[in-house]
Amino acid sequence: MPNGKKVYLLAKGRLANLVLSEGHPAEVMDMSFGLQSLMSEYIVKNKDKLKSGMIDVPVEIDDMVGFLKLQSMGVEIDKLTEEQYNYIHGFLEGT
Repeated sequence: MPNGKKVYLLAKGRLANLVLSEGHPAEVMDMSFGLQSLMSEYIVKNKDKLKSGMIDVPVEIDDMVGFLKLQSMGVEIDKLTEEQYNYIHGFLEGT
């Protein structure tokens, strides 16, 4: 990068399996516990509207956990380019 920093891209930028690390570090578990806590609250607050079975994590909750984690690490978030957006949301591209 122009400022001399490097970015190492794993798995072509796709999600890499966490078993590549040794155990489950606190940096991963805090997000897991945060997501579980917020989903527990969501289920309690919306119990009359939800059907039995698997409940997808609302994107707002998932994004909030990720944003807060990055914020706690001092990471600034930029906007996706059109190419990045299409890659993430495309049927033929992405994971």
